[in-house]
Amino acid sequence: MSTTDAVAFWDGVYAARPAASGPQPNACLTEMVTGLPPGDALDLGCGDGGDALWLARLGWHVTAVDISAVAVEQLAALARSHDLGDRVTTVRHDLHKSFPPGGFDLACAHYLHTPFDLDRATVLRSAADALRPGGRLLVVDHGSAAPWSWNRDPDIRYPSPQEVAAGINLAPQTWTVERADASGRTATGPDGRTAEVTDHVLLIRRTA
Repeated sequence: MSTTDAVAFWDGVYAARPAASGPQPNACLTEMVTGLPPGDALDLGCGDGGDALWLARLGWHVTAVDISAVAVEQLAALARSHDLGDRVTTVRHDLHKSFPPGGFDLACAHYLHTPFDLDRATVLRSAADALRPGGRLLVVDHGSAAPWSWNRDPDIRYPSPQEVAAGINLAPQTWTVERADASGRTATGPDGRTAEVTDHVLLIRRTA
């Protein structure tokens, strides 16, 4: 499927629901990042922007990336409405073809799944390469499908965090895997429904 199809699909996802007025950050992000000194953060697949806004409130400068122009335009307006426009920069990228420039102290990829072509290992390796020494890459993937998920394929297989780390293939002399496990939580969907879901969590730190 083409880039045009991917853009149309994700624009449709965000245009089909009301723009978020108070999106919440992902639980793994708040757990992992609270207490870290603020710096420059990269939010890959920013969506409604809960992660970007939460980081900005803590003093981070966030580059928020999504393939959907609808998503990034809504987030830019929301950041301005919360007086965070100077801390949140929104940019549209098709990560299958391009990657945002710059150096970062934190790179996040929460649920960076898509039905379209995406070499995730290359994207995540680019994110790791963009980290400054001491910087962290946080990858949180679905380990199960929520009832409201766009992907209800019963045969889908969710790679483990260890498999994701192996696919990125980072040199141990430069990067250290600090966490690679599965955790359960109660998730709330766009319509307010809740469900028990599993997250696959990978945290990598650049040591040199």
